[in-house]
Order: sequence, then structure tokens, then C-alpha cells
Amino acid sequence: MSIAPDSTRMFAEAAEAADAVARQRLANAAAARRLGARLRAAPPSAVITCARGSSDHAATFAKYLIETRAGVMTTSAAPSISSVYGAATDASGMLAIGISQSGRSPDILSAMAAARDGGAETLALVNNPDSPLAGMADTVLPLHAGPERSVAATKSYIATLAAVTQLVAEWTADAALGDALERLPDLLRHSWEADWSALVARLAGARGLYVIGRGVGFGIAQEAALKFKETCGLHAEAFSAAEVRHGPMALVGPDFPLLVFRQADEAGDGIDALVADVVARGGSVLVAGRAPAGATALPLADADPAIQPMLAIQSFYRAANALSVARGFDPDRPPHLAKITETM
Repeated sequence: MSIAPDSTRMFAEAAEAADAVARQRLANAAAARRLGARLRAAPPSAVITCARGSSDHAATFAKYLIETRAGVMTTSAAPSISSVYGAATDASGMLAIGISQSGRSPDILSAMAAARDGGAETLALVNNPDSPLAGMADTVLPLHAGPERSVAATKSYIATLAAVTQLVAEWTADAALGDALERLPDLLRHSWEADWSALVARLAGARGLYVIGRGVGFGIAQEAALKFKETCGLHAEAFSAAEVRHGPMALVGPDFPLLVFRQADEAGDGIDALVADVVARGGSVLVAGRAPAGATALPLADADPAIQPMLAIQSFYRAANALSVARGFDPDRPPHLAKITETM
């Protein structure tokens, strides 16, 4: 039996992202302000993120936003260091951020416990405020995404990006970023209605592609690549716009398309140059944002560059849901996958 794209759980949950972000911003305002003031007064020596899957892609976004806006080195912890190898590390003076929808993944709990025991201050960005992850953290910023039952994370991913952005805006006392967050729910609603049908048409029969981003847009590229595999049965690899120029460029051509996420910041010129090169080689390129001649532009609203990745992934989720159905899949029932992965 065929599925209507707007009848899936993925569609319904992704459409709720704007409301989730609006709830979160108000509910977390006081806690984010207090934590931001503490981080300004006593900046951490480094930030460690602990996450898997979509949450780890949100951690990539956090890395670029924290390093570019707060100037503090940020790195992703390897959970197996504690959960498999049982090794202890010195995290004194650091901030450890655990990111999880459920807050129950054993390896993330192990990594956060190790960071805490190593002397780090701990922060949980978690959708379930009653979870073990929330219980072990010094500070909790709940995602307020509401129940998310689709295996494919959507609104919780966007809510995580918004929580990271709210924290950084408070930490750096960046009034412009705070104003951009205030407008974010309306921009997300606009982005949900954006016409990305060109993506569905181009990739309905594709066998594989690269997803490209850079800076704060790289985590979005990682997330999109995962969703292509997870919901569409389409192999996709995410690369930085800088890294793809090396060995991966050998596959690029008319039958191997690129989806490029372009935010309007310092990375834009380099992304444009890459797209122009691929087009000159006869490659097929879809660009979220401004597109050079010969590439297909997918609409992306003007906004602070830290906000644009959230708008792009919101439009992408609707298109990916439609692509999944067009390719004969049910995005709510990916084969061999479960909502909570019990990785050790």
C-alpha cells in the first residue's frame, strides 16, 4: 500500500520543530543565562562533547559555533575510551556536554561519568529530563521537543542546535545572536513550507551522493547524509567542502550528485568555488542557499549564519521524507534500526 508523504510520523514530528524551539527558548532562558554567566566568569579550558548519531552531528555544529564565537577548543569524546577500555582521562577545568534524545545510551552515560570523575563540569542537552543523563549532570537544558517516536530524529536534532545556540549567545553575551534566536521559530515555519521538490526529483533514482558543508554547516551535512541512508536507502557521505577536493572528487560527475549546504559566512566563497568546479566537470549539484550558475538552488532564508543551518535542515527533513516515500520506503520503519541504540 502506498504511503502519503504527509501521513508519516517523521513528517508530523519534523513539522513540530518550530513550536519545540519556541518552548525551549522560554523554558531554558534562566538556566542558560546562569550557565552563560559562569562560563564568562571562568571560561573552561576546553569543551568535550559526548554523543552518538544525530546527536553527534549536533555536537559538530556545537564545535564550530563554540570555537568561532567563544574561542574555546571543542572536541568530541570517543565513548569507547571509558565504556570499552575503561581508561580514565584528566578533564579538570573542562566543560563536558552530553547530548542525547533519550538520555539512556550506556556509552554516553559512561563517557559523561568519566568526564565528571575527571574533573569536568557537566551539561546535559537531553529531551527526557528524567533520564539518567540528566540526573548525573550539573546543569540540564531540556530540549522540550516533546515525544519523538519516529526512529529518524528530526525535531529533537533542531532543538539541540537551538539549545547550543542559546547557550553560546548567553556565554558570549551576543545580543545579535539572541535576536536571531527570537526570530527562529517563524523562520523554521517558513522553511518547512519551502519548495525543495527539486531534491526529490533529482535523487529519486540516484544510487549515491556526497553531502557537503563547512563550518557550522558541516554538522548539517553529516545529519543529511545519515537521513539519506536511514530513511531513503540511499548511500551518502558527508564531507567538508575542503576535504572533498582530495580523493573523493574522483567519483564526482553527472551520475554522482552533490547536495551542498551553504550558509552566508566566511566559508561561502570556498563553497561557491567548489560548486563551480563540479559544475565545470559536468557534475550535478543541489545547493541550499545561493547557487553559482549551473547548480540548482534550493531556497534558504536570509538569517544569521548560525541560524541558517537549522533552517536548511528543516527544509531538508520534509524533502527527505518525501524522497523516502518516492523511493518506496517507509521513513518511520527503517530496516534494522531502533530508536535507542544500546551501544557499550
